[in-house]
Amino acid sequence: MTEREATAQPGIAPTARPTAGTMFAALYGELVPYAGHVLDSEHDAYQLFHQRSLAMGWLEQQTAGGPGLWAMNDAGWTHPQAGPGAGLVSWFQVEAGAVTAERPLPVQPFLRCAQDATARIGTVRLTSVQLLLPVQGLHPAARPAYAAVPSMGTVHWFGERDPAGKTLVDVHINSGRATSIPAVARQLADDLAELEQDVFKCGERDVIVRGDAPAPLFHDSFWNGPPLHGMTLSGELAEWSCDAIGWLAETAADCAARLGVGSPLLLTVTAHSDAEGL
Repeated sequence: MTEREATAQPGIAPTARPTAGTMFAALYGELVPYAGHVLDSEHDAYQLFHQRSLAMGWLEQQTAGGPGLWAMNDAGWTHPQAGPGAGLVSWFQVEAGAVTAERPLPVQPFLRCAQDATARIGTVRLTSVQLLLPVQGLHPAARPAYAAVPSMGTVHWFGERDPAGKTLVDVHINSGRATSIPAVARQLADDLAELEQDVFKCGERDVIVRGDAPAPLFHDSFWNGPPLHGMTLSGELAEWSCDAIGWLAETAADCAARLGVGSPLLLTVTAHSDAEGL
């Protein structure tokens, strides 16, 4: 399947199973293809992401049984909505399956798959990752008490790591036309800070409520855009990796849902310029 040069559209699941909504990831930075590699139809982003999803058991299939984590929608190395010089490396769009009461949105495996597919064709140095999170597919009232924020169950994965990998980042969370994020900005920052974790340490009182955000690759009607209402947190990520970014996104989504946010969120994590990159 060749890369489709078309504006992203809301995903449609290939089965009758309920879904959480569309997840979208855009990876920015620098990609240096391996010598002799051509970004052709046989090695396009869709094919590589599809194959990796299938190999890891994350892809929902109509004929194989089992729900999987997502159904494949689209992917590419370039996108017509990307501005000149934006540094877009790759993008991926899936329809996330329904989220069970004890599990977070599958952002960690989603970004792992995106990174693996991208790194398959060259050396990647990421500077920013932007995600569309279907928070409307979360149901905090159904969470058991021991899994109020399910991603906390995997926090110890980050306990053993390179201490030198800590990276200063800016985290922008935007609710589009809805004013829900500015309304809960301080409480959301406090809730993240009060969790017993050191994957993301928010700087003291470093919460900026503002509406600007990097322009997404999809049309406003795709989610609830334009990105008018948001907040920015500055802090320290335990490591500059898609694993850590995915964990932070899962956690922020659940904390926002617990505060009554029920619309898609645009989350952008950007490393400060002195970060080593992925």
